Amino acid sequence: MVQKIPASGLENAGGNFKNIFINGDMRIAQRATSATTITNFSYQTIDRLGGMENTDGTATLERHSMSDADEATTGQKFAALFKCTGTDSSIGAAQYAGVYQHIEAQNLQHLNYGTSAAKDLTLSFWVKSNTTGTYSIGMSKADSTAYYIALTYTIDSADTWEKKVIHISPTAGSTSLITGANGVINNDNGNGFNMFIYTALGSNYHTASPNTWSSSAIYGTSDQPNLMSSTSNNWYITGLQLEVGDTASDFEHLPFDVQLQRCHRYYYQMGPGAQYDPFMVGSSDGSNNCYGMVHFPVKMRGDPTLTTSGTSADYCVFQGGHNPFPCDAGPTSNTINTYGMRIFFTCTGDLAVGEAGECLTYNSSGYLGFDAEL
Repeated sequence: MVQKIPASGLENAGGNFKNIFINGDMRIAQRATSATTITNFSYQTIDRLGGMENTDGTATLERHSMSDADEATTGQKFAALFKCTGTDSSIGAAQYAGVYQHIEAQNLQHLNYGTSAAKDLTLSFWVKSNTTGTYSIGMSKADSTAYYIALTYTIDSADTWEKKVIHISPTAGSTSLITGANGVINNDNGNGFNMFIYTALGSNYHTASPNTWSSSAIYGTSDQPNLMSSTSNNWYITGLQLEVGDTASDFEHLPFDVQLQRCHRYYYQMGPGAQYDPFMVGSSDGSNNCYGMVHFPVKMRGDPTLTTSGTSADYCVFQGGHNPFPCDAGPTSNTINTYGMRIFFTCTGDLAVGEAGECLTYNSSGYLGFDAEL
């Protein structure tokens, strides 16, 4: 008998989907793969892995393609690469840099937080940097009462891939914060967990007692190296896995299409592509507007916002035997829900009343992005 996999591809089928992180192998990068300057708390390259940077320097994040030797060591084809591009030799008390992932609350219900049966977790990953030392990871439970735990790991050898495994107990530090009623994670589409992995961290967020749950916003220790101190500094991470239990299992490699579908719940992008690549078919209103509907490939986490190239001239409408009409405004969103979005394009010339039109890219820069990130 052949087991039928659920249509969404996301339900647990025979014990799959143990990794709480989405896209921990860094394969999906809808927005970009090349080095992009980090805007603090934003997703700009690798899906579900955001960048943090609020120092007096600058840094980039990119998807790095592994060499054969690196792949043989880590089992991964890609890694996230953080590079310092502008220095800050003295990190301020409230400053920090690194990467993060926010985790949807309803994906965490099996942890039983807020009860005496709260589960142990194990975090594992591969990391490499030219800078050795004891690095910080901050984890916070966002719902109801917020609780925090500072974790550490050590890079022992420069420029060498090392695997790290960190155990996270619900009673770490002999506290009952997570197992008490205020430890609950709400069963909704909001933010349940935050995981912050630092490359620099100011003293406001340091603790002398790592691996202890706290009600104070602590995220690391004073041992954290400052990778913003030199433009020669770099830091790589891949194979991010967070799973139930007190030991690390092999990394869970999901099929590409399934991982892409999981990412689409938070961000879906059409384009950029070649000139005149189509987005949708629409209908004109008799003036210079063409309306079309995009149906998302999965139900998004919430009503998304539309992101575009920011230049209306990157888009056009092709109608019948006419030449493409370049846009002089938009595209902009109209009606929105978690299943689709109505979009209209405003063109430089009048369109025929009620006639269908193809909404296209006018050049290779146009894209439509739909953002429902946490």
